[in-house]
Amino acid sequence: MFKKRLSILVLVLLLVLSACSSTSNSSKTEDETNTDSNTLDGKRIALIMQINLGTFSAQYIAGVENQVKKLGGKVTVFTGDGDLAKMASNLDAAINQKFDGILIDHGTPEALKNGVERAIEKGIPVVAFDSTIEVPGVTVLQQGDEKMAEITLEKLAEDIGGKGNIVKIWVAGFAPMERRQISYNAFINKYSDIKEIAAFGAASANTALDTQAQMEAILKQYPNKGDITAVWAAWDEFAKGAVRAIQQAGRDEIKVYGIDLSDEDLQIIQDPNSPWVASAAVDPKDIGRIQVRYLYQKLHGDETPENVVLDPVFVTRDALPEEQITTDQLHEYIEGWGKSEQGYTDWLKELEAN
Repeated sequence: MFKKRLSILVLVLLLVLSACSSTSNSSKTEDETNTDSNTLDGKRIALIMQINLGTFSAQYIAGVENQVKKLGGKVTVFTGDGDLAKMASNLDAAINQKFDGILIDHGTPEALKNGVERAIEKGIPVVAFDSTIEVPGVTVLQQGDEKMAEITLEKLAEDIGGKGNIVKIWVAGFAPMERRQISYNAFINKYSDIKEIAAFGAASANTALDTQAQMEAILKQYPNKGDITAVWAAWDEFAKGAVRAIQQAGRDEIKVYGIDLSDEDLQIIQDPNSPWVASAAVDPKDIGRIQVRYLYQKLHGDETPENVVLDPVFVTRDALPEEQITTDQLHEYIEGWGKSEQGYTDWLKELEAN
């Protein structure tokens, strides 16, 4: 009887030890899972755009996707199609879907502030580009818009000898446009012999085509050579529309000075018969890459600045070769293009390598 009871006791002890071992192994697996979730691999990144239009946007998205892929993540693009209410709804959707990080392209504080604050409260880091969102913890990138406007306008003034009639193509309601307008106002006050005879501009699903139609109307209003000396376009979509209208009207005496640069824009500027002769820009792929770097710094727990100003470059036709090139080759002719190290840390480079 004693031996039987002893056998039962041993069996019970073995079962208890087995259960403890199972619990221990279960806890270990859980801890390991928690550790894995804190790494930066496999992060889901949402890109919330106000509008996805033209080759500039396409190259910007390519820069975002390229950098996220190098860091082991995946990007989902949400575009508002120019509708701020839809953009705000997309931001809410990204938060509800529990994306690991959020990138914002343009947009207004009125439309996005509440959503951004909710993202921060839920521990989702946010980095914005070309937006005036002011929420603690959010890093905002801008292109150095006042400088870009200033250098293109000064080149315009130099080329026309400080006097003449100009057309401004610009639109309100976008943070970069408002900053560019500051330099434009200073320019008009500085050059009293340069007169603005027309100003227009609107952002739409067909901005270049709409701009072309409006520019054609301006050219009919001022039909004589000498009536218009130059056009200043505050966005490359505006510049493309103006160029087409000027070329179709045969008004080759009118020169165009723009802001932003994509592969399509570069082709137009390199064309010796094109009115578009110069543009100031930051490589759109670089913008995307830099924005992602700051987001991953936040995911890593690093301190990041509230504001980051990107350094623009100035591209003129005279500085370019005769043979057609792409923006990937532009750094061979324009110093500072496409090779920005902004936001690049040693640990980010190591993460890429791994």
